Amino acid sequence: METRNSLATIVFTPSGIRGRVKKGTTILEAAQKLSVDLNSICGARGRCSKCQVELTFGEFNKLNIRSKETSVSERNETELIYRNKFHLSEERRLGCQTKILGDLVIDVPEYSQIHKQIIKKETSLRDFSLNSSVKAFYVQVSEPQLDSLESDFERLKISLKDDWSIQGVTCSVRVLKDLQEKLRRGNWGITVLLYYKENTVPEIVDIHSGYSEIPAFGVAIDLGSTSIAATLCDLNSGKIVGSMGIMNPQIRYGEDVMSRVSYCMMEEKGLATLNNSVIQGINELTRKIAEKHEIKLNTVFEIVFVANPIMHHLLLGINPKELGQAPFPLVFSDSLTIKSKDIGIILNPESYVYTVPCIGGHVGADAASVLIAEQPQKLKETTTLLIDIGTNAEILLAKGEEIFACSCPTGPALEGAQISAGQRAAPGAIERVRIDPITKEPRFKVIGCEQWSNEEGFSENISGVGVTGICGSGIIEAVAEMRLAGLLDANGLIGSAAQTGSNRCTSSERTNSYLLYSDNKVSLSITNMDIRAIQLAKAALHASCKILLEKSRVNRIDSIFLAGAFGSQISAEHALIIGLVPDAQVSQIVASGNSAGAGAIIALLDVSSRREISSLVRKVHKIETAVEPSFQKHFVEGSSFPNNSSTHPELFKFKELPNVNFNQKRQRRHR
Repeated sequence: METRNSLATIVFTPSGIRGRVKKGTTILEAAQKLSVDLNSICGARGRCSKCQVELTFGEFNKLNIRSKETSVSERNETELIYRNKFHLSEERRLGCQTKILGDLVIDVPEYSQIHKQIIKKETSLRDFSLNSSVKAFYVQVSEPQLDSLESDFERLKISLKDDWSIQGVTCSVRVLKDLQEKLRRGNWGITVLLYYKENTVPEIVDIHSGYSEIPAFGVAIDLGSTSIAATLCDLNSGKIVGSMGIMNPQIRYGEDVMSRVSYCMMEEKGLATLNNSVIQGINELTRKIAEKHEIKLNTVFEIVFVANPIMHHLLLGINPKELGQAPFPLVFSDSLTIKSKDIGIILNPESYVYTVPCIGGHVGADAASVLIAEQPQKLKETTTLLIDIGTNAEILLAKGEEIFACSCPTGPALEGAQISAGQRAAPGAIERVRIDPITKEPRFKVIGCEQWSNEEGFSENISGVGVTGICGSGIIEAVAEMRLAGLLDANGLIGSAAQTGSNRCTSSERTNSYLLYSDNKVSLSITNMDIRAIQLAKAALHASCKILLEKSRVNRIDSIFLAGAFGSQISAEHALIIGLVPDAQVSQIVASGNSAGAGAIIALLDVSSRREISSLVRKVHKIETAVEPSFQKHFVEGSSFPNNSSTHPELFKFKELPNVNFNQKRQRRHR
């Protein structure tokens, strides 16, 4: 019978969890009893060091406890060996070897927490807890006996059940082929890596002889229409190893998603061609990022994808033709967990692909991923507009937990494509533009150079790459600055040299252009066709936002998040000037980074986020703006700079736009 003297009071920090345990209990056993987040994968054998703790001694009046050095056992032989061999620090003890002898305060350092908090100060990720789909466990398996019919695999399952309460594991024939040799080589000790797939028993995806720190990596991929961005992560530590991107090789078959749907419908082997193209691109990307960081591909056990619905279908080899016409049904929209090899992706042969669920219609997993990353649904009594700008833009409007969503075919112009001097955001691309309203002379910044073009040292610093083109953020700023400088009127017409007073404005085939930069290698101008491409893109965005606001009955927006690799680089001020976003205070417009990519990383490293988003997408109100009767009206309104219908009180508080019109004669004739 337990008495008061046979029990000890313990407090774990930083969690604050406290309880009473029987004296002689190990710290690890006490943590498991009280559901404290203390790691261990060796089955309390003192081999993995994951259960390191720090003991705190002294009087703790707030905790009503006195923690003494005599409240724990002396270091045993296992701890001494570990301390000498692996440099266990003086202040730390192994939880599985240290017994509790009296009242005690125990600190669990971040290193030893199972679901350690991942704080990504260097990225745009929110904080979250590490809880990946793969976990390693060490077990000692009983040796076979003549009087027993149990196989090696059966005895391994028994050990997992006895040591870790893990029941009913499975594995492939490929893993089974190595089991006997690795068991015997490890003297019946073995480390198994389990993959946890929702609603199924765990699967053994790798085995190592003896105790082993099995390397396990994953890749989060934002599969866009124009580009593919990959982030390599360590599934054991939650560390982001590195990122890399490539252009989507499908571009050669169509610049936007609808042209790829047409390609599938018009070409006999169109679907196979697009599917093979993107799979080859992904394999090239994962191989390159692994090589760059000296990681073997067979240590990559999971890849998480976010994509718009058409890219989602093309990735899986599903014909997206029905997405080319109303009512835009998907073949499959839920999350999917399948073997990587089943769709031709080359990683570890036992690795898995997880796809974030699509919301529906043309609102895809990339939009759902933005919800994972930004969590606007948790901002009570706040209205948040999230715009993920790409070739196909997704727009989310959150009124607390009520979420409305739509998509918008903006085309590739906002990312620098379909622009005469356009290029992707790479060294040499103009990314920032300012135009003097008096002299009409431009200055700009180029990716890869710290100086502005009018600053000392600019020419020397760009001599290696030169000025090669203008990317998405650059074209947005150029258009806005032209509007501010009186070079561009509200209807989107560039004035002539005589009208603007600038020789940089030149005429060509009834339209005008503005010369941004020239040297002996390149001449970069903003043409009226470029302006037209921006008009079409931002008019579609304006119309979609207006319809979303009407359907949700929202008349006030508290904050606007600009997401996407391109959206995160846009100047809020310049976005307001051209009417790319609804009128708001500049301080209310936040560049949130590549939120879809960030959500993919969180889904890779925290499986609980997958369950959350699967539940959340079913509650989203999806709106197909393209079939709304008011779309065309709002589209026409949104074609001007900033637009024809809406008032702009916030914009006009800090900017006055010149009242110029470069089409006066034509207007008189039409009257």
